[in-house]
Amino acid sequence: MLQKMLENQYGIKVEEYIKLDAYDALRANGWVYLISKPIGREEEDLSELEIIAQHLRNFGDYHVPAFLPTKDGTFITTWEKDQYCVLANRQTENQKNPRLGRKLAKFHERGRSIQFSVERSSRIGQWKELWEKRLEQMEKVWNGLLFQTPEDEFERMFIESFPYYMGLTENAIQYLVDTEIDDQPIETDSGTVCHERFTKNSWGLNYLIKNPFDWVFDHRSRDLAEWTRERYFRNIQTYDQELKLFFSEYQSISPLSAFSWRLLYARLLFPLHYYECIENYYISRSEQQKKVLEEQLSKILRQSTEYERFLSHFYHISGAPTQRLHLPLLEWLVK
Repeated sequence: MLQKMLENQYGIKVEEYIKLDAYDALRANGWVYLISKPIGREEEDLSELEIIAQHLRNFGDYHVPAFLPTKDGTFITTWEKDQYCVLANRQTENQKNPRLGRKLAKFHERGRSIQFSVERSSRIGQWKELWEKRLEQMEKVWNGLLFQTPEDEFERMFIESFPYYMGLTENAIQYLVDTEIDDQPIETDSGTVCHERFTKNSWGLNYLIKNPFDWVFDHRSRDLAEWTRERYFRNIQTYDQELKLFFSEYQSISPLSAFSWRLLYARLLFPLHYYECIENYYISRSEQQKKVLEEQLSKILRQSTEYERFLSHFYHISGAPTQRLHLPLLEWLVK
């Protein structure tokens, strides 16, 4: 079906269907074509992402695919009642142990040199507003449950735990506000191409694919914080050596300013893992998925003291020059 679409809409005769990690892909003429559904995206979104992708390719990033226009010159095509877009790239196998810290720093440096105004995918300066909105929405749900008997174990845990995470969120927002008041961003703090959630596997396992649908335009600390969060929860007992190496690699290309460190820390203080667990539970219709999320919330709550310990030691573990850059810690965390 997808082969017919490529031939009909793009004029490409496909040689074979392949699977690249999580992507459906087709191969032809030495190129690999990734088939994506542009869910919630409009033609203007894809046009902006393609300009960003083209900039990164022009600056030497050969693992960034191009958005392929249809015969009609659009990036989105409708085929058998579904919408699709196609990303094209000459694909090479991923390197093992790719020194991800260095690669991410180079990716950010290329993204930072973008000269045009990025609007549709920009998150620059929006964290405070987004965090406050998220807190307000969750507090509303919590208030609605306060004077009712909990329906299940998940609801009981949510009702009891929310005041603590509300306090942590307020701490994150205050740390962010203080950073913007106390510290001046420097040239390396300008916006760059980041990811919605950057993790160890964002660029693929066996193949290196930098998918533009993962991108947002933001401060580099977003990617550093989300990589750190994912690694911490994946290896809660042994994360420290991996963190040290990653930040050492990253800073060998691009040292972090005080402003960067503080934004990064504010983002780690914001309990995104807790919010996503609660939000996913209340939008899920699957009882099986709800059970998984109940277990996840229970684990988050059991590990809350350990997470505090992680937050209190993060600057030290990651090698941040706290004294030279005057990086503040929260008093209640270091008591």
